[in-house]
Amino acid sequence: MGMINVTELRKGMIFRWEGDLYRVSETQHVTPGNWRGMVQCKMKSIKTGSTKQQRFGTGEKVETVGSEAREMEFLYESGGSYFFMDPNSYEETGVPAEMMEEQKGFLLPNTNCQMQYIDGVLVGVDLPTTVNLRVTESEPALRGATVTNQSKAATLETGVTIRVPPFVDKGELIKVDTRTGEYVERVKE
Repeated sequence: MGMINVTELRKGMIFRWEGDLYRVSETQHVTPGNWRGMVQCKMKSIKTGSTKQQRFGTGEKVETVGSEAREMEFLYESGGSYFFMDPNSYEETGVPAEMMEEQKGFLLPNTNCQMQYIDGVLVGVDLPTTVNLRVTESEPALRGATVTNQSKAATLETGVTIRVPPFVDKGELIKVDTRTGEYVERVKE
C-alpha cells in the first residue's frame, strides 16, 4: 500500500514490520520529559496470534497493508468459534475465539461486522464503532454523586463490565464505543 509515519497508526490498522504482518491493538504517543517522542504500540501478529509491545521513534515509518472488507452478520458462538454469515451467499464462516478476544464483550447476534481479508485469508473482524447493550447489573449510585465526578461498574448483557455514570440503572439500554469499551450515552427506547 504505502509507507506511513508510526504516529498515524490507529487501532485495527494492519501493517508490515520486519517482514511480518501485525494488527494494531493499541497505540499511545509518549513524550517522556526532555527525551524524544515515541509511539508505544501494542500489536498482534497475524501469522502467530501473539501480542507484543513495540516502541517506535516518532520519525519511523511502517508499510500499511490494504485489506479487502466484506460485511457479514454475527450469528452465534459455539465450540470456541464465532460464526458469521455472508448476507448475499448465506455462507457461514467460523472465526477462532482468539481472533475475537478483544471484541467478544460487545458482540450480539445479528450484529453486522466488517471481515478483513488479505489475499483471501481472514486477518481480523471489525465491529461497528458503537453498539447498544442492555445493563444486567449495576452498583447502586452513591448519594451525592454527580455525573462529572463518579462512575460505577455495570455488567452488560454480553457479560463484560464497564464504567458508567451513576444515573445508569439495571435494565437500561446504553450505547458503548467498541474501540475503547467506554460508555457513550443512554439509548431512548
